[in-house]
Amino acid sequence: MRISGIRSTIVSAEMRNWIFVRVDTDQQGLFGWGEATLEWKTRSVAAAIEDLAPLILGRDPRDIEKLVRIMKKHSFWRLGAIGMSAISGIEIALWDIFGKSLGVPVWRLLGGQVRDKVRVYTHLGLGDMRAVYETDSAQKLIERAHEVLARGYRAMKVVIVPFTHYSAPLADVDRTARMMSALREAVGPEIEIMVDFHGRPASVGAALAYIEALAPSRPMFVEEVLPPGDAAGLRKVASNTKVPIATGERLIELSEFEDLFHQRAVDIVQPDICHCGGLWEAKKIAAMAEAAGVGVAPHNPLGPIAGVAALHFAVATSNHVIQEEMVGAAPWYFDVVRGPIKMIDGFWQVPTEPGLGVEIDETACARHPFQPEVLHTVNAVLEDGTIVDW
Repeated sequence: MRISGIRSTIVSAEMRNWIFVRVDTDQQGLFGWGEATLEWKTRSVAAAIEDLAPLILGRDPRDIEKLVRIMKKHSFWRLGAIGMSAISGIEIALWDIFGKSLGVPVWRLLGGQVRDKVRVYTHLGLGDMRAVYETDSAQKLIERAHEVLARGYRAMKVVIVPFTHYSAPLADVDRTARMMSALREAVGPEIEIMVDFHGRPASVGAALAYIEALAPSRPMFVEEVLPPGDAAGLRKVASNTKVPIATGERLIELSEFEDLFHQRAVDIVQPDICHCGGLWEAKKIAAMAEAAGVGVAPHNPLGPIAGVAALHFAVATSNHVIQEEMVGAAPWYFDVVRGPIKMIDGFWQVPTEPGLGVEIDETACARHPFQPEVLHTVNAVLEDGTIVDW
């Protein structure tokens, strides 16, 4: 069996462009699908896929770790988020091929089943970026939370920490506390709430001010309370709060995750399977996390193939905690990709189809061609004109 072709398909899902990757083989009818979605870098990732493809054409698609090493090592330059996302999409497709060739689901190849169902959560607005990032009052927060609960979810993530710098203004901290308290009162104690800081605080002190304000409402975890890469800062945060700390969506190398675990800086790690190198690299990260007593809750506000890959990962990963997902990102979500995702009472069910178990309607995909994403990030400006983290 040999790889005969690699190509990408871009699908505009309004809030972001999904990048689907197809890997063909010389076996008739045998091919695999992956996803390499990376917001605001769509055309760069698609070009990186073209650059990487010649390195592995003609090779056996089942030699997955070897092929990833070829793409990483023979590229010479460090690949960064763009190149690693391209590799991730290809790698996921290789697992789809491997599973199909043996007639077994991908989770079986990743170590087998360790749970009977997978707990999931979504965002306010069910994928509407404006709802996720622009919900600015307790009333809107509660209305959108009830929309999420009405869809059967039992856990949700909110972004209510404002753009911040090295200090946390008292008025902003108090407003954040009021919004979180109102949300908790509205949904009750049975619903898990996660708060994404989006790396907005630029200092440990600013992060802790908001964490202390949120603590009485008992979030499941607070995410990216500092910009990515500051393991020492996260360690200081963790040592000064009982609220669980999570991070990892913008880390892409094993060494970056190792530093977090060495510092005992987090309770939950959040690799993105579509950015960190794919399913096998995510399994390595999860194993390192387990050795450090850390849970895994992969980042995934992406497209339907990414969701299915995350499902297979969760089924086979013992320290998996909860899965982020965005099934409501577009009303035609299941028109372009038909697959095994089925949610019952806030849990995804275990798939049984060979490979990832997805079918792609490329005609439907063509109805949603590339569109430039909305540049929400340009709003990250303080009153005095200072540019801060989005």
